[in-house]
Amino acid sequence: MSRLLEIEDLTVDFSRDGRVTSRALRGVSLTVDAGEAVGVVGETGCGKTLTGLSVLRMLPDNATASGRICFEGQEMLELSTRELRSIRGRRISMVFQSPGTSFNPVFTVGYQIGLVAERHLGVGRKEGQALVAETLHAVGLPNPESVMRFYPHELSGGMLQRAMIAMAIICRPSLLIADEPTTALDVTIAQQILRLLRRLQREQGFGVFFISHDLDLVGDFCDRIAVLYAGRVVEMGATAQLLGRPRHPYTRALLEALPGRAQPGAPLPTVPGAVPTALDDAPGCPFAPRCPLVVERCFEERPVLASVGPDQAAACHRWDAL
Repeated sequence: MSRLLEIEDLTVDFSRDGRVTSRALRGVSLTVDAGEAVGVVGETGCGKTLTGLSVLRMLPDNATASGRICFEGQEMLELSTRELRSIRGRRISMVFQSPGTSFNPVFTVGYQIGLVAERHLGVGRKEGQALVAETLHAVGLPNPESVMRFYPHELSGGMLQRAMIAMAIICRPSLLIADEPTTALDVTIAQQILRLLRRLQREQGFGVFFISHDLDLVGDFCDRIAVLYAGRVVEMGATAQLLGRPRHPYTRALLEALPGRAQPGAPLPTVPGAVPTALDDAPGCPFAPRCPLVVERCFEERPVLASVGPDQAAACHRWDAL
């Protein structure tokens, strides 16, 4: 497979009055190949969504990104605003976490999706609306001509998520960034959305950057997984290997905390302690204060992400103890 997206040593700082107030990403590196689904997991605040937004250069004005983001051979951090507009929504699309707040409430769903096609594909209004109906049908919405006339608040959560996916794929992008695409959906609808994304990926061949906090969900969908902690990638590998034999204590702790793996009647395991603050730059491993395998070296020397086996890497001094 050809390399679609390459993120190398991505750092994102937030500043106020010339002073850094938050170091949100601290050297994130990962790749997505054409047609591949890569999952990015971790606790809230670890930098998952921020990494996705960095790819699209959709960061707040007080954020500064450095490092390298290469998409289809183009350096994203060096592109002009005009060049970015030709990529966003056309070659890279994003399914946002909350479609209810992503759609404009005063315009119909069909009108808003149609604007994407008109802007990026250069089609007229009539042709654009025909393409909208075709795409809504492709994502499994019945009576697409009727759905097009609905306002966002008139659709259920599952229908609105399908409409959001339709907006994301109408231009047949090369890369789809899916940010918690099943949030606030019940289990049955969530599985339907995952099956839909899997079918569309197979039919259209786009790569997927799948953001989630649920390792079970990512395990069902993705080819590879990157685990983020405190703005860093602490483990990465092929899905079966990473979930079958995690080589970082944080990954193992996340797996043990999954509700489906708890013993009946026993308390649900949790990851003890708290995530470091965004300005915490203590030496050593950021997970050390919460790690059951910690030794003195863990507080003194920061581990680097290194190979721990075929198609698997971890940033841990004691990976061989797992």
